[in-house]
Amino acid sequence: MQPLQGIKVLDFSTLLPGPLATLLLAEAGAEVIKIERPGHGDEARLFAPKIDGHSISFALLNRGKKSIAVDLKSADAKAKLMPLLQSADVVVEQFRPGVMERLGFGYEQLKAIKPDVIYCSITGFGQSGPKAQFAAHDLNYIADTGLLAMSAGADGAPVIPPALIADIAGGAYPAAMNIFLALLQRARTGAGCKLDVSMTDNLFPLAYWALGAGQALGAWPRPGGEMLSGGSPRYQIYRTKDDRFVAAGPLEQRFWQTFCEIINLPVALRDDAADAEATKAAVAQIIRSEDAATWRERFAGRDACSVVVATLEEAARDPHFVARGLFDHRIKLGASNSPAMPVPIDAAFRGDKNRALAFPKLGADNDSIT
Repeated sequence: MQPLQGIKVLDFSTLLPGPLATLLLAEAGAEVIKIERPGHGDEARLFAPKIDGHSISFALLNRGKKSIAVDLKSADAKAKLMPLLQSADVVVEQFRPGVMERLGFGYEQLKAIKPDVIYCSITGFGQSGPKAQFAAHDLNYIADTGLLAMSAGADGAPVIPPALIADIAGGAYPAAMNIFLALLQRARTGAGCKLDVSMTDNLFPLAYWALGAGQALGAWPRPGGEMLSGGSPRYQIYRTKDDRFVAAGPLEQRFWQTFCEIINLPVALRDDAADAEATKAAVAQIIRSEDAATWRERFAGRDACSVVVATLEEAARDPHFVARGLFDHRIKLGASNSPAMPVPIDAAFRGDKNRALAFPKLGADNDSIT
């Protein structure tokens, strides 16, 4: 039996943070029912690329869920959803603060129907504060919290991250974590609760080392100039002869010594505390003198904390990740089954990996869910 089997989740969210959070719940056994707008539903359904007219992104985030299409602004919306509201264990929404209340689906309104409901609101800035009503996206959230400034490139300009950090690390994961905790608390006390998940609030732990130094010592980070943000030759990205890259992270002295031996760095430059920039420049010149295949071979099996930067395609085919079973679960997508979204739910808690699950068509469950 999966740990969340028998738990019913109503998901009013769209796009990424809420749907990923409820995907984690679904993968742990919960019954997740998406409440979508008639017509086109979750905006993610419109995203390219598509297979047989269906968005791959939407499919990955909504595997194994159900869908009801209902206009929340209609006079009979609550009546239509009443059977679900009376039986829901968890409600997830990510509208701006106050929207669900105006629609008649706020926490206090649903608590009156189901006293022990766990109600999770995911927003950019939280339910209160001067920025609570601001419209923003992931890039804005990491900019507002100082993370973006710490990602300065060689020209001093911040670099756009390849991942939606706020949506996932600040929104989806904390939402799922707090829902798990709320379910545990409810099992002990019988009480539900309201969860206020602010994506920006939850970004600050990602900068713990810089935040600690700044608040305790007044030593706020220099963009691109600290040990973990480009200021050290021991935590750096170096270009190879064939224009690939080596990600070098030999921070500890024992790893640094091994790294220096492998690349044959002149002994005079191995004490990087003396002149970090000179050491960095010398390492860059050496790494630039050989191609990626050479460095991959030299670092293989050595404790130097250094690897050739993989493409996503290479990573998806990496024998290690294949052996770990990251892509064993399947989703029905188009005429064939494709790998499902890897999720941070332990394999012991997930369903049968040999069973491919579908994603819901808009309103597919309108007549069957009570």
